[in-house]
Parts: sequence; structure tokens; C-alpha cells
Amino acid sequence: MFQVRIHGRGGQGVVTAAEMLSIAAFEEGRHAQAFPSFGSERTGAPVVAFCRIADQEIRLREPIMVPDAIIIQDPTLLHLVDVFSGLRKDSYLLINTNKSFAQLGLGEFIQGWTPGRLCTVSATETAVRHVGRPVPNVPLLAGFAAMSGVIRLESVIKAIQEKFSGKVADGNIAAATEAYAEVLAEIGEGKRSC
Repeated sequence: MFQVRIHGRGGQGVVTAAEMLSIAAFEEGRHAQAFPSFGSERTGAPVVAFCRIADQEIRLREPIMVPDAIIIQDPTLLHLVDVFSGLRKDSYLLINTNKSFAQLGLGEFIQGWTPGRLCTVSATETAVRHVGRPVPNVPLLAGFAAMSGVIRLESVIKAIQEKFSGKVADGNIAAATEAYAEVLAEIGEGKRSC
């Protein structure tokens, strides 16, 4: 079973990201489970959503305490909430930012991390360019697909088409495709953290 925890703020599409990740897994014939956890139900408040992906039925129903991957949609949470709780050095870590891990104050934290499992991507900027709104969830899902190989870009696109239609779907597909290519290029260059 592969377990993903997504951190962000209300209004950034955190819950939708977990749902779309589960849809993408379903598209690949796998079992998936997605659910949120709210500290406060208001725009801007910290939100956590969870997604489990497995090849057999998932019977667990509790929050993910030891994730295989963490996606951070809002880097302002890095030093406000314990977003790294339970994270191992061989887990995947994807952060929505155009800053390096050192610039985020995480240079020492990432020492000894498994190469290729750390990445940053400017998902908000990509979303604004293609969708016209600062909602980073879809580009981050595509970046996660490129980085981890747990799901395929084609499955993310099918999830987008199931969730959205018209110009919103088209913009999200373009944003996802760009983020996927950006992460693949960074990983392909052999950078330890992209």
C-alpha cells in the first residue's frame, strides 16, 4: 500500500487533490481511498487530506501517520505545522515553491535523503498561467506522478476530465502537462533535489 498525505490551506484544493489522486488510481485498476481532516473549516486554515493506493482492498480508516509521500501545497505551513511528522528519508517530498530546499530552511533536514525523492515545483504559478486561479493541486499531482511513478500522467488527465469540463479542464490538463514535464526534466538532469 502506498500512502500520501497532502498539506495545504482551505481554498487551495487539498481535498480535491486527494480525491483526484484516488480517481487516477482507480483509472489504473487499483484500489484507492481519499479523505480529509480539517482543523478549522474556513478559507486559509490548515487542511490535511489523505490518499491510500493499493492493489487490493483497503481496510484501514485512520489518518496516515507514516506517509510514503507528502505533498505540500503551501510552503508557509513548513514552520507552522508539523508537516514532516512520520516522514522517512526514503519517502517522497514535493513542495509547491520556486525556492530551493536550502532557501526554505530545510537544507539540514534533507541531508541523507534518498536521491530523486525531493522536489519543488512552482505549481501556483503554473496554475495561474493555465487556469487563471492560484490553485496548485493539479500541477502538484502531475509533479507527484513524474517524481514517484505511482500513477501515470494519463491517469491524472482522466481524473481531471472526470472532475472538470470545458476551459477549466483544458487549463488544468495544460498545467498538469507542464508540471509533469518540468519535474521529469529536473529528475532527468540527475539533480539530487529538483
